[in-house]
Amino acid sequence: MSQDIRKKNVLSLSWPIFVSSLMAILLGYVDTAMLSGYNENAVGSIGNANTILSFLTLTFTIVSSATGILTAQYLGAKLKDKLSQVYTVSILFNLMLGIIVSVILYIFQQPLLDFLNVPKEIQADASTYIRIVGGLIFAHSIFSTFDQIFRNNGKTKIGMVLALLMNIINIVGDYSVLYGPLKGFNFGVAGVAGVTAISRIAMMIVCIFYFAFKIEGSFGIKYIKPFPTDILKSLLKLGIPTAGENICYNLSQITIVSIVNTFGVVAINTRVFCNMLFGFTYLCPLAMAIGTSIIVGHSVGANDYDFAYSKVNKSLRYALIISISVALLSFILSDYTLGILTQNQQILKLGHTIMFIGIFLEFGRTTNIVIINSMKASGDVKFPTILGMCSMWGISVLGAFVLGKVLGLGLIGIWIAMAADEIFRGVAVAIRWKRGSWRGRRVVEDNESSQELAEA
Repeated sequence: MSQDIRKKNVLSLSWPIFVSSLMAILLGYVDTAMLSGYNENAVGSIGNANTILSFLTLTFTIVSSATGILTAQYLGAKLKDKLSQVYTVSILFNLMLGIIVSVILYIFQQPLLDFLNVPKEIQADASTYIRIVGGLIFAHSIFSTFDQIFRNNGKTKIGMVLALLMNIINIVGDYSVLYGPLKGFNFGVAGVAGVTAISRIAMMIVCIFYFAFKIEGSFGIKYIKPFPTDILKSLLKLGIPTAGENICYNLSQITIVSIVNTFGVVAINTRVFCNMLFGFTYLCPLAMAIGTSIIVGHSVGANDYDFAYSKVNKSLRYALIISISVALLSFILSDYTLGILTQNQQILKLGHTIMFIGIFLEFGRTTNIVIINSMKASGDVKFPTILGMCSMWGISVLGAFVLGKVLGLGLIGIWIAMAADEIFRGVAVAIRWKRGSWRGRRVVEDNESSQELAEA
C-alpha cells in the first residue's frame, strides 16, 4: 500500500529536489569556470548551443509533464489500474520523439545557429557540441519521463542520486579532457560534449533499474495491446498546453538571445554568467514549487481543493521571502562572484547592474514558478499558456527590442523588459489562483473515483 503523499510536508518532498538542483547549478558553475580557463569563447559557444538544445528538449515535456499530472491525480484518487498504461505510452512516445529530435539536431544544427545570429568565431564549437550532445539526446527524453513518474510517486530522493552521478561524471570527465590525462588529445569542446552525453546515458540506465524495483506499476508491450488511445489523448490534451507555456517562454528567450548576440561577446558572456548566478536565486523557490505541485496533484485527485489552495498560499509566502533575500544578497556579492568567472571589467560592470534588476525580476518569477506549477498539477493547463504567449511576446520580447535595440540600452534594457513580463504574469496568476478558477479541473472522473474509493 503506497503512502498518502498529502500527508507529507512540502519540505520532505522539496529538499531532495533542492539538493539535486543545487548540484546541477554547481555543475554548470564548474563547467563554465573550466571552459573559461580553457577558452573564453567556448563559454559563448556552449551557451548558445544549450539554448537550442534546451528549447528542443521541451518537446519531451509535452508528454512527460502530462505523465506527472496523471500519475499524481490517479494516485490521489486511488485509481492505479491505468498507471502501467500511462507509463508505457509515455516512455514509448518520448523515445520515438527523442530519436526524431536527435536526427534533427545532428543534421540541421548549422541553420539553427545561423537563426540565432551566433558569431562566426564561436559557431564551430557550438556546432560540434550540438552534434554530439544533440545526437544522443533521446537518452534525456527517457529520463524526463522517468523523472516525472518518480517525483509524482513521492520518490524525489532518486533525483539527488542522479544529480550526484551526473556531477561526478561531468566534473571528472571535463577535467580529464581539458586539463588532465586526456589533455594531450586536444578534445576541447568535443570532449566536454562527449562527457555530457555519457552522463545522460548513465542516468537513463539508472532510471530504468530504479523504476523496475521501486515503483508500483510497470511498462511493457502488453500494456499497449490493444493500444490505449484514451491514455494518449489524455496525455496530449494535458501535455500540449502544459508544455506550451514552457515552449513559449523558451521561444521568447531564443528570440531575446538572438538580439543579445548582436551586441557582441561582452553582452553574450555577461548574459551567460548572470543567468548562472540567477540559478541560485530561484533554486529554493523552484524546489518548493515542484514539491507543492506534487501535493496539489494528489489533493486534486482526491477532490480536496481547499487543502491544495492553502498549501500553495503557504509555500508562496516562504518562497518569496527566500528568493528576494537571495536576489538581494546575489546583487551585493555580484562583483566577487562574477570576478571568479571573469576578469573582464566590462562584464563585471554590466553584470553588477543586471544583478540589481534581477531583484525585481525574481519577485515575479517566484510567484509564477509556485502558482503556475500548481495550476498545471490541478489540470488548469490552458491559462498559463495563453497568458504566457501574450505577456512574453508583448512585454518581454517587444520590450527587449525597443529598450535594447531601438533605445540603445543593450542588455540592461533587455533585463528590464524581462522583469516587467515576470511581474505582470505573477500578478495575473495570483489573481486567478485566489479566484479559484483552477478548481474542478481534475483529470479523474468523479464516478470513477467514487466507485474505486467505495471498493477500497
